[in-house]
Amino acid sequence: MPAAVVIGAGIGGLSAGIALRRAGWDVAVLERAERLKPVGSGLAIAANALRALDTLGLGDRVRALSRVQGRLGIRRPDGRWLAHTTADRAQRKFDDLVVLLARATLVDLLAETLGADALRLGVTVTGVDAATGVVRTDGGEHAADLVVAADGIRSATRRALFPGHPGPVYAGVTAWRGMVPWDGGPLPSTETWGRGRVFGAHLLAGDVVYFYATDLSPEGAVHGDEREELLRRFGGWHEPIPSLLAAVRPERIVRNDVHAFATPLPAYHRGRVALLGDAAHPMTPNLGQGACQAIEDAVVLAHAVGEGLAHAVGEGPAHAAGEGGGLAAYSAARLERTSAIMRRSTAVCRATKLRNPVAVSLREAGMALGTRLSSDLMLRSMREVLEWTPPRRAASGRGPAARA
Repeated sequence: MPAAVVIGAGIGGLSAGIALRRAGWDVAVLERAERLKPVGSGLAIAANALRALDTLGLGDRVRALSRVQGRLGIRRPDGRWLAHTTADRAQRKFDDLVVLLARATLVDLLAETLGADALRLGVTVTGVDAATGVVRTDGGEHAADLVVAADGIRSATRRALFPGHPGPVYAGVTAWRGMVPWDGGPLPSTETWGRGRVFGAHLLAGDVVYFYATDLSPEGAVHGDEREELLRRFGGWHEPIPSLLAAVRPERIVRNDVHAFATPLPAYHRGRVALLGDAAHPMTPNLGQGACQAIEDAVVLAHAVGEGLAHAVGEGPAHAAGEGGGLAAYSAARLERTSAIMRRSTAVCRATKLRNPVAVSLREAGMALGTRLSSDLMLRSMREVLEWTPPRRAASGRGPAARA
């Protein structure tokens, strides 16, 4: 049985571990943390990622957590809608949902599906030999036919494989995230755009609201009280924004500066090593596609190295996965798509950063006019992203990809 070592037990790493196990690989997922700690944030799993999760047998379990309903879209700080659609219309157009859920919920589901026997916690990777597939850790060495580097935006593996690449750069905005209990009443899924500022609020399963906010800020700025800082910046905006900020516990607010690639990597592999998720293509959060693209990566990678194995004659799994085999196909399949999504997300980020009153007025007028001319403008603008389907050979499960 071919052996794979996955570095990192985030969403991309866990998804890769599951996909490879289902494809017949012996998998070890190495994670330096002693336990998978819950993070107080949410994420979006859009139609493209749900189809990818179908190939892992998890799509319908995630769909069952959807709480998106009614109108959704973009508003002004005074509450007026700029662009909107409905959850039903989106589902009809893409034959699937968008699910907002807690990041910890998805991580737990993926870890459970992977199995405790494949997950090695408290293991720190100290180096990788791309030519031989040897992964060095603080507890010894692991030999692998395939190494998957899912070690995040500051990936040490990426830096070692591509030392000349400039790495992620500051996007110019800082981001806050938090979770607030909700009273069970209706809550539209919205983003509100102001002058250089964004505030999003979405209802999750369990009557919890996930909110996030961004604003221009010097990189590395420090605030004494993050809730007070949020109230100062967003407290005068439309409801339920002030109420959410008043209700959130200050210690439950997470803040981090936003970084992303300005320059794509030349490839997502080197030797026996594949890069995946934020290690390969960190992007701003403006399209809600970071986790989605990591899940796509995992499914495509398992398919590509599986195809490499199927076509290798007498060469062994390392050759099939390496430079001339499945990993080259993986890079080719993922590089163009993810680079385009990175660029598009960065462009949306730039639009949210506008502070000049004239530029903001023009932005709002354009969005409002587009919505009046076409009620499906928001949906059409995401068509190329959301209509992606997994490689046919990998499709299984009960969701739309399997039924197609």
